[in-house]
Amino acid sequence: MELRVLNYFLTVAREGNFSRAAEKLHLSQPTLSRQIKDIEEEYGKVLLIREPRRIILTDEGELLRRRAEEILSLVEKTEGELLSSEKSISGDIRIGAGESVNFSLVMQVAKEIRQSYPNIRFHIISGDGETTLKRLERGLIDFGYVYGDLDPSKYSQLSLPAQDRWGVLINKQNKLTKKKSISPADLWNQPLLLSRQTLSPSTHGDELLNWLGKPLEELNITGSYSLLYNASIMVRENLGCAIAFANIINTTGSDICYRPLKPKIIASPLIAWKKNQVFSKASQVFLEALQEKFHTKSASH
Repeated sequence: MELRVLNYFLTVAREGNFSRAAEKLHLSQPTLSRQIKDIEEEYGKVLLIREPRRIILTDEGELLRRRAEEILSLVEKTEGELLSSEKSISGDIRIGAGESVNFSLVMQVAKEIRQSYPNIRFHIISGDGETTLKRLERGLIDFGYVYGDLDPSKYSQLSLPAQDRWGVLINKQNKLTKKKSISPADLWNQPLLLSRQTLSPSTHGDELLNWLGKPLEELNITGSYSLLYNASIMVRENLGCAIAFANIINTTGSDICYRPLKPKIIASPLIAWKKNQVFSKASQVFLEALQEKFHTKSASH
């Protein structure tokens, strides 16, 4: 399958309409429709359900959409690396990261890099730890800002001099706001909102479940979230209490508040990259700057 045709399919999937996609691609609608039909015939799969005013992706079409995004992203990344010159280092650095105030440590280094190399661009791809590691494994990002114990045979890592403390976002109508800190028993009968990262054994799941002292099926889990901002809206609407890192959501003057967990639980962030990673010049410069900044020796990439 040609990259050109992959781009055609991805544009149709994103636009949800052949007319708009054809206009964006500067093709006639019959030509575009024929190209997509050729893919379906080549693989013997129906990728799109064609309705009068829209298209709907089948399961196979959704799979191809995800793979097309990954493939075209890798192509774009590779082209940028190949075009980077020796004299003027430039290019794109992609960092996968979850939500943490300590991510500012990484961005401080990015700022310093930009002062010396203004043609280096940084792209932050949000996601929980599990998603970030998958993207790292597939080569869709250069670095991951993650937590937990990583497989040393697959990843190199650089510890950051920071800690995140776990706590709970609570609606001020909840009686728990009278407490200065929250113990496990305080949450056993409370409606809880958990992030995917909270539930992942490879990041924080085991530690938090051990702290809670009960299996998930015995807790009142009312929802989950990927971004804490969205969870904070759920807390405001009294849908539950959200277990999360401190200081991500500004609760000043708000109808929600934050209370730390007791006994205290903390997590230490790290920067990870694939073992034997072949870095672009821009990514290599960034890694060396991180290592120098934090005075931490890490395994060779």
